[in-house]
Amino acid sequence: MSDQFSAEISSRICKHMNEDHANAIVIYAQAFGGVTDATDAEMLSIDAEGMNLTAQVNEETVPVRIQFDHVLADAEDAHQTLIAMVKQARVKL
Repeated sequence: MSDQFSAEISSRICKHMNEDHANAIVIYAQAFGGVTDATDAEMLSIDAEGMNLTAQVNEETVPVRIQFDHVLADAEDAHQTLIAMVKQARVKL
């Protein structure tokens, strides 16, 4: 994990996403993780290259790794990238 994505930053981003944007995480799993049947999802960690999620599919927990389209520079880049990705995912779905 790069300095820009310490365990504390990853934890803060994941906590925020899980508490305030749970629907976006499901959309990430469906559109970018290929788990089209996901009914729920949780963000476990984020780093400069991608994010790790778990998705619920038919009462089964499935691990999902989603790579970003670029290496993130910092937490602000993560913020902007996650917003852009949810917009792209809504168009895809």
